[in-house]
Amino acid sequence: MSAEPTGNPFGPTRGPLSPRRSRRAVPVLAFLLAVLCVTTVALTATVRSTVASPGFYQAVLDEESAYDRLYGEVLVDPEISPVTRDLLAHLPVPEALVTSNIKVVLPPATVRALTDQQIEAVTGYLRGDRDELRLTVDLAPVLENLADLARVYFGDLVAGIQGSDQPDFDRFTADLATALDALKQGRAPNLPTLPLTEDQADRAADALLTTVPERERAALRPEIEVALGEGDVSTALAATAAAALSDGSRTAAAGLRTILQGGTWDLTGTLTAAGADVTALERARDTIRLLTLLQVLALTVALAALATLWFTGPAAPARRLMRLGQALACAGGLTAAAVLLARLITGGRLLAVPSSWAPSVAALVDDLQRNAVNQVVATGLSAALTALVGGVLLTGAGWALLVRPGRMPTPTPTAVRTTAAGVACAALAGVLLAPPVFGPSAPRQCLGSSRLCELRYDEAAYLTAHNAMSTTADRFIGPLQDPDITTQLDTGVRALQLDTYRWESPQDIAGRLDSPEFTPEQRRLITGAIDLANPPREGLWLCHGVCRAGAVELVPALEDIGDWLRSHPTEIVTLIVQDDISPEDTEEAFRTAGLEDLLHTPAADPDAPWPTLGEMIDSGRRLVVFAEKADGPAPWYRNFYRYGMETPFAFRSPSEMTCEPHRGGTGKQLFLLNHFITNAGGSRLDAGRVNARDWVLERTRACEAERGSPVTFIAVDYTTVGDALGAVNELNSTRSERD
Repeated sequence: MSAEPTGNPFGPTRGPLSPRRSRRAVPVLAFLLAVLCVTTVALTATVRSTVASPGFYQAVLDEESAYDRLYGEVLVDPEISPVTRDLLAHLPVPEALVTSNIKVVLPPATVRALTDQQIEAVTGYLRGDRDELRLTVDLAPVLENLADLARVYFGDLVAGIQGSDQPDFDRFTADLATALDALKQGRAPNLPTLPLTEDQADRAADALLTTVPERERAALRPEIEVALGEGDVSTALAATAAAALSDGSRTAAAGLRTILQGGTWDLTGTLTAAGADVTALERARDTIRLLTLLQVLALTVALAALATLWFTGPAAPARRLMRLGQALACAGGLTAAAVLLARLITGGRLLAVPSSWAPSVAALVDDLQRNAVNQVVATGLSAALTALVGGVLLTGAGWALLVRPGRMPTPTPTAVRTTAAGVACAALAGVLLAPPVFGPSAPRQCLGSSRLCELRYDEAAYLTAHNAMSTTADRFIGPLQDPDITTQLDTGVRALQLDTYRWESPQDIAGRLDSPEFTPEQRRLITGAIDLANPPREGLWLCHGVCRAGAVELVPALEDIGDWLRSHPTEIVTLIVQDDISPEDTEEAFRTAGLEDLLHTPAADPDAPWPTLGEMIDSGRRLVVFAEKADGPAPWYRNFYRYGMETPFAFRSPSEMTCEPHRGGTGKQLFLLNHFITNAGGSRLDAGRVNARDWVLERTRACEAERGSPVTFIAVDYTTVGDALGAVNELNSTRSERD
C-alpha cells in the first residue's frame, strides 16, 4: 500500500495568501505608488510655486503689459467713462482734467506698487504667513497728486478773481469758509462784488458747476453766468449751493470719506459689499495647506516606494535600474498628461467675464487668464520633463549594462546602487524644485520692462522732459511742464533737461529777457518782480533763463532725484544740463546731494560701446550726467555733444520740424530729438498735437531713417499732455524684439 501523499494535492498554493504571489505583488504596488506619488509631488509643487507665489502674478502682469494697457486701453475706453465719472464726481477738479492727466494723478509706478501690495497680501494669506486677509490700498499719494492738480487748476482762476499775478490760496480758503458758513445759516454770504472779464466769468461758472450734479448744470448755468458777469459772487454761490449740497451729494461725500478712512481704502470691505466671494480665498488657503501636507506625505511615500522597488527588483542590478527609470518616466508622462488635460478642460480661462464689462477690461482679463494658465502649464511640464529625463537616464544606464561589450568592466554592486540612488534622488528633487526654479517669478525689470535688460544704454529710447524744472507745480512764469521733477519721473520721464544758474543781478536780466522764449507779458511780470517778489538769493539754482521767472534750489532737487532712484532700483535716469555754473560748482553740488554712489562714468572714448541696461542696474551706477558746455573735470561729467547729436530746437510751428543736424554734428551714438514748439514761449496747444503717439512715432522714425541712427532722447514740453510715453514704449518694445 503506497504512502499517503503529504502537502497540498493540488500543488503549490495559488490563492491570495500565497507567499510567492505576495512577493510578486510588492514590486507592482511599489511601482504604482512611486508613479502616483512622484506625480503628486510634481503637481503640488506646480500649484504652490504658481498660485501661492507673488512672482507668478507679477510675471503674468508684466508679460501682458498690463500696466501699459491700463492707461492705453482701459482708461481711455468710452465705456469706462460712466465709472470714472462716478468716481470723480466729488473731486475738486473737472473730470476731463483728471483723465487727461491720469498719469500725474495715478502714476504707473504707484499703480505697480499698489498692485504688488495686494499680491503680497493675498499670496501671504494663502501660504499661511498672514492670519487675516486684509486688502488695503494707501491712497495718500493719489490724493496728494489730486490736491496738487486741483491747486494748479484753480491757481489761474483764483488769481484772476483776486486780480493778482499769483493766487493767494490762504485768503481764498478763508473767504470760501466764511461764505459756506453763511450759506449753512441760511443767509447770503457777505462777499464783495468783483469785476470779472467775460473769460474769467465763464471759467468761474465752469468751476462752480463742476460741484453740481450733471443733470442740473444746464438749468443753472444762465443764472450763474449772469451773476458772475456782474461780479456778484454771492448770488452765484447761493444759486449752486442748493444743488451742490443736496442730500444725495452729502450722502455720497460722506460715503467717500468713510471708504477712504484718512487715505486708506479698505478693499476687502468694498469687495465684500459688492458681492464678491472673498470666502473663496479662505477655501483656497485651506486647499494650499492641504496640498503642503500632501506634498510632504507624497515625497515620503515616493522615497519609500522607490527604495522598495530597488530591493524587491530582479537579481540583475541593470534590470533594477531600468525598473526605477521606468517608474520615474511613467510619473513624468502622467504629470504631463494631467497638466495638459487640465489645460484642455479650462480652455485657458478660470472664470467667465461678465458681458456687462467694458470690452477693454474684458480683453485684458481674458489675456491675463490665458497667460496665467499657460504659465501654470509650462511650470507643470517642466516638472514632468525633469521626472522623464531622470527616468530615461536610469533606463538607459540599465540597458547599457545589459548590452555592454565584453571588454567593458562590470561595475560593482555598490557602484550600481550609488548610481541608482543618486539619479533617483536627483530626479525626485528636480520634480520638487523645478516648478519654483523654472516657473514664472517676478521678472527682472529694466526701465520698467523685463525685455529691455539686454539693450545697451544707447539702444534704448527715453522720454525726456525739456526744461524739467520749469513747472506749474513750482509756480514758474511760463512753465513748460506741469508736475514737479520727481512726479515727472513717476509718470515715465527718464531724462531731464535742467538749467543751472546763480541768481542774476538786475543788470543781468535785460539781456536774458531778449530770448524768444519769453512773451511780452512774461517779460512784464518778470521785470515787475525784480527785487520785490523775488529778491536776489545766494546759492545754486535751477532756473529757466531768468531765476526771477521761477527757481528751484539745485541741491535739494538733486537730493530728490537721488531719493527717487534709490526707491526705484531698476531705473536709469539721465540729466542733460544747460550749465551756467562752473563744473567745479556742479561737482560739489552732486557731492553735497550724496549722489556719488549713483553716478555712471561714461567711457573716455565716445565711440566705445555702452553697457547694457542690466549691467548698469547691477552696478548701481544709474545716473548719467551730461553738460552742454563743460567736459569734466569730474570723470562722470561729460560734454553731451562729444557723445551725442541733436536736431534743431527753435521750431515755431509743427510744420517747421526737421531732422537736420544741429549741435553735435552727425555719427554719434546718442541722438537727441528736440520735439517741442517754441513760439514766444512754450505752446501747450501745440504740445497736444506733436505729443500725440502717432506724431512722435512718425517723426522719430523719419529722423532715424534720415540720420541713420536710433533716437535716444525724445525731448518734449508738457510730458503729461498727449502720449509721448506710449510712443517711447513702442520704440523700446520694437528694439528689444530686434535684439
